[in-house]
Amino acid sequence: MSTMQNSKKFKAYSKVLSIAGSDSGGGAGIQADLKTFHEFKCYGASVITAVTSQNTMGVFNIHEIPQSSIESQLDCVLRDIDFDSIKIGMLFSNEIIKIVAKKLIEYKCKNIVLDPVILSKNKTQLLKNDAYKTLINNLFPLTEILTPNLPEAEILLSRNIQSLYDIEKAAIDLLSLGPQAVVVKGGHFSNGNKCSDCMAISSENKVTVFWLESEKFFTNNSHGTGCTFSAAFAANLAIGLNRVESFKEAKKFISKSILQGSYYKIGHGIGPICHFGITTKIRKTI
Repeated sequence: MSTMQNSKKFKAYSKVLSIAGSDSGGGAGIQADLKTFHEFKCYGASVITAVTSQNTMGVFNIHEIPQSSIESQLDCVLRDIDFDSIKIGMLFSNEIIKIVAKKLIEYKCKNIVLDPVILSKNKTQLLKNDAYKTLINNLFPLTEILTPNLPEAEILLSRNIQSLYDIEKAAIDLLSLGPQAVVVKGGHFSNGNKCSDCMAISSENKVTVFWLESEKFFTNNSHGTGCTFSAAFAANLAIGLNRVESFKEAKKFISKSILQGSYYKIGHGIGPICHFGITTKIRKTI
């Protein structure tokens, strides 16, 4: 290698790792995460936990990746690349959760965004029933940001959420289980034409609550919203924004993604949201 190459100053990527399942239809999972990272000019890497046979009509098969392969993937990327943030999605089983938690601790990973994926849009089980407590006990304490939707929050807390007060209480109660911050997404809540998301942050034994509202778009193309929101959150943490600013940017991104996705037709079921050109559109509106 020449002296010039040795002395060259390289640019630095913001680097994000997605630990999640593969969606063969391309609308959610690893595929949605990598598209989202790219939109924020982040370098995206992946550890695949499960391969789903999936399209806009539903999930038809789930192949759990062997534990040795997941562990090998984690070791390979984490020993080589210093990630600025990590997004975690579908984990599927107790065993996978424990492997992921062990490696996050071993490699001292930071800025962990956990999307507690439990059900698909068509209600297919993406996390086994006996794994809920393992997820809470092993991963919540390592998590910077937890991003459940309403059905996931209800399952994790074993209660119904029927009001804005319930959403805020759910965020605070989930916060007490270990994460440093929780965003309960209100897209499933009937609140007219508004989509209200609640963020609870714990700092110095004090809980602070933030609400963000956006217009609700009534479209059949909503596949991948949860994956994309959490990936956008992780990307914004990676580029150096704090939790609240990352929440705001992720909210803007998902709103634009849903709106732009409503103009397209893919497949015969619940279509995907749009991932391309979104950050450009956001910048033009600021």
